[in-house]
Amino acid sequence: MQVILIQDVNNLGGSNELITVKNGYGRNYLIPKKLAVEASPSNLKQLDEKLKQQAKKEAKLLAELNNVITVLTNGPLKVGAKTGTTGKIFGSVTSVQIARAIKEQKGYEIDRRRISIIDEVKELGTYKAKIDFGNGNETEVEFEVVAE
Repeated sequence: MQVILIQDVNNLGGSNELITVKNGYGRNYLIPKKLAVEASPSNLKQLDEKLKQQAKKEAKLLAELNNVITVLTNGPLKVGAKTGTTGKIFGSVTSVQIARAIKEQKGYEIDRRRISIIDEVKELGTYKAKIDFGNGNETEVEFEVVAE
């Protein structure tokens, strides 16, 4: 029996997936618990339409994400830090400060948990941070630490 999963089912498959199961498992467990629907021609058409719409959404999000990446990589960010007379920083530069600088200078709000600083920042200068957007999409952003 072929069924279309409505929700993710452990050890079976993800939502909007067409799978083959034994008749009893499909009729007595998956369909009554609203985990799946029978793979009738009308349900297959609905599944096809859902997948097309999902692909369009993903393409639109990817285009928007590429736009954000080009804006972020266009020129370094400036992050202010308190320094001593020798140029050493009091404390350190954190992902919160980089997220705030991106919001103020580039106009995009990025969650601080997606930002990881590659080098250890202890002095004034130019450094790199990595931003992970998920699904394998990540970019490196240059930021310059300047004295406040």
